[in-house]
Amino acid sequence: MRTSYSALQTYTQCPQKYKFQEIDRIPAKKSKEAVFGTYVHSALNFMFKQTPLFPTVEETCGHFRINFPASPNDVFETEAIRKAYFDEGVRILKSFYKKNPPWNFSVLGLETRFEVILEDEKNSATHILAGKIDRIDKLSDGTYEIIDYKTAKRLPSQEAVDSDLQLSLYALGVQKKWPHMSSENLKVSLYFLKHQEKLSSLRTPDSGQRVLRNALETISEISTRTAGNKQFEPMPSALCDYCPYKPLCPAWKHLYRKRATNPTDSAPLPIDDITKEYLALKKEDQKNGKRMDELQAKIKEYMEREGVTRVFGDEGYISRSVQTRHSYRFDKIREILEPIGKWKDILDADEKKLRSLMKELPEETRQKLILYGIETREFIALKVSLKKIKSPEEVSPAQ
Repeated sequence: MRTSYSALQTYTQCPQKYKFQEIDRIPAKKSKEAVFGTYVHSALNFMFKQTPLFPTVEETCGHFRINFPASPNDVFETEAIRKAYFDEGVRILKSFYKKNPPWNFSVLGLETRFEVILEDEKNSATHILAGKIDRIDKLSDGTYEIIDYKTAKRLPSQEAVDSDLQLSLYALGVQKKWPHMSSENLKVSLYFLKHQEKLSSLRTPDSGQRVLRNALETISEISTRTAGNKQFEPMPSALCDYCPYKPLCPAWKHLYRKRATNPTDSAPLPIDDITKEYLALKKEDQKNGKRMDELQAKIKEYMEREGVTRVFGDEGYISRSVQTRHSYRFDKIREILEPIGKWKDILDADEKKLRSLMKELPEETRQKLILYGIETREFIALKVSLKKIKSPEEVSPAQ
C-alpha cells in the first residue's frame, strides 16, 4: 500500500471519511481553510525560493494577490468572505516577512518529498509512507530544522508538539533521505502563521520506531477491513460540519433524506414513526423492555438495509455503533509474560495494567498476546441522544 500520514490521520479521525476519500475516490470540494492555506504556502515558497535576490515584502504579497481569486467563486462564495480571507493572507505574509527576513535563513529544501519503506513482516507485505515537508533549514550551529507551516487558529500545547506523530514521521523521512542528519542534530517545528508562533521539539530514535509501528498497525487495520469487506464506521464529531461527505455519510444521510422532498427509502417501513416512539419511550424512561427490544430490532433492520448509522426524529436521534469487547485469558497471558519478567507487573490480573503494559512490550510479545491471550468480539449497539439536530438548511455550510 502507498499512503501518506494525512491519509492515515483521516482514518483515525473517521474511517468512513477515509473510505470515501482514499478507497472510493469520491471528488470533494476543499474547505476554505485548506484552499487559503495553499495560497499562503505558495507565497512563502516564492519568498524563499528566489535566492539570492529575495523578493521584497510587496513582491511576496503581490504573488499572493495574483494567485488568489479576484472575485467570489465556489469556495469563497461572497465578496465579503473572499476579502476577509485575502486580507488575512496579506496580514500573515507581512507579519511573517517582518519576523523572518528570507536572507537570514539557509534553506536546504522547500516542499521536499520523501518516502519511508515499511516492512510488515507479520503479513509479508511492503508499504510506502510518503510525505512532503514545507521547509528544511540548516542552522548557524550546524544543526538542521524541519518546519511545517500551519494556518490553523488553535495553538497546541508543547506536550502535543513533543508527541506529534507527523513531525516524527518527517524527522524519519529526512534521516532516510540524508542519513547524516541524526536525531541529535535535528529539530522539528510547527510554525503557526496566524499567531507568528513557532513551537519546536526534538525527536529520539525511539520516536521514529513508534511512528512506524503506529503506521503499520493502522495500515494493517485498513487492509483487514478492506480484504474482509468490513464496514468503515463513521465517527461523528465536531469535524462533521467541515466534512464535504456529510450528505453521503451513513451517520448523516438519513437526516438529509428525511428533509428531502422525495425520500428515497427502498421500503415502506415507517422509520419516522418507529424512531419517534423509541425516543419517546427513552425520554419518559418507561420500563417497557419488550417493546423497546422490538423497536431496536426494527431500527437495526432499517439501518442495515438503508446503509445508515443514525436515524433522526423530532426529539433526538439514535446512533448505531460496532463495539468491541475484549476478554483476557490470563492463563495464556501468564505463560507469555512470566518468562520475560513482566507477569509481576499485572499480578492482580488487572486489564487496565495490561493495556498500559502493552504499549511498552516488544512487538513480538505484543503480537503473541493479541493472538493467544485476548479474545475480541464485535456487537451492534444503539445509543440514544435526546439532543435535537438542526436540519441541513439550518446548519452553515462546511468552511
